[in-house]
Amino acid sequence: MTATDKPLRILHAVRAPVGGIFRHIIDVANGQADRGHEVGILADSLTGGERADAALAEIAPRMKLGIHRLPIKREPDPTDFSVWFKFKSLARRLRPDVLHGHGAKAGAFVRLKGHAKDVIRIYTPHGGSLHYPQNTPKGAFYSRLERGLMNRTELFLFESAFARDTYQRMIGTPSGLVKCVFNGVTAGEFDPVELAEDPTDICYVGEFRRIKGADLLVDAVARLRADGHTVTLTLGGDGEETSALKAQIERLGLGGAVRFIGHVKPRFGFSKGRLLVVPSRGDSMPYVVIEAGAAGMPMIAANVGGIPEIFGPHTDALFPPSNAAAMAEAIKMALGDLNGTRARAMILRERIQQHFSQDAMVKGVIAGYHEAFANH
Repeated sequence: MTATDKPLRILHAVRAPVGGIFRHIIDVANGQADRGHEVGILADSLTGGERADAALAEIAPRMKLGIHRLPIKREPDPTDFSVWFKFKSLARRLRPDVLHGHGAKAGAFVRLKGHAKDVIRIYTPHGGSLHYPQNTPKGAFYSRLERGLMNRTELFLFESAFARDTYQRMIGTPSGLVKCVFNGVTAGEFDPVELAEDPTDICYVGEFRRIKGADLLVDAVARLRADGHTVTLTLGGDGEETSALKAQIERLGLGGAVRFIGHVKPRFGFSKGRLLVVPSRGDSMPYVVIEAGAAGMPMIAANVGGIPEIFGPHTDALFPPSNAAAMAEAIKMALGDLNGTRARAMILRERIQQHFSQDAMVKGVIAGYHEAFANH
């Protein structure tokens, strides 16, 4: 019996169990377990906190290969050597058919493992090292590393055509199989979101990291208010930029216009604003856009990364990235015609139903595995 006609033993590896990358792994792992595969997850033990602990504890009974935590630091570190040896030992003990690395560091661990005739190595970058410009020392280092590991990969699974094209432009064309499988959401996420009793005009839901652009959104709000538009904002999230955002809001005198509600589930965050703004400087296939689209949430977003692939022909909801003035104008227009913005949201919802379901995502990932085995 070959690996392609029996339930697979699949080990997913990721560094930080946070954000969209973690949600993707949880959804894929659950879907694979539903289909009878034996699945396990390896994740960093230094990040994620109580939320990651709770999510992993919830899925643990379904993971026949177990949940495993190792201290994996974000930047290259001497401890990476000992972690990699522990990872190799774990893989030897679990005997997976599929090693699926998500993100740059876990992808490196998976692909540093030598070729084996009965194991395939899968890599999904999720943006990761591709976000670093090659003309910076860090970008040059990551590019060299990616290039060295490129042909130690049986299957590249990209979540967007943007990520695939960026990889091939920056790194090269792999000898292994290359597939695009869109992120997807569950059936229950297509239920409408009911607006809270105390909504602000706009809301943001996501991590507070520079690449996500929450600071640009704050600048856009300041511009609107300076022009006489009394726009209010709810920020749902947390992260390394929290203190800087609070200082920025105080400096701009926006204390009465902006509120923080901490890390919340996306749908709760959506309920706190009449319009969701996604101000990213860079993104591949952000779940928050798919989740909001599925819920019929009125939304505008930066025209960056894989976001246009989600919106398809409905690009009038997109604004130029890294441009607070353009974002402010897009917010003003969307709020000025909320009925039109809501109608556009319902059209986008239909597109999400057709192309971005969890079921289609899981089927696409497993089909990629089988094709990689056939080529192996």
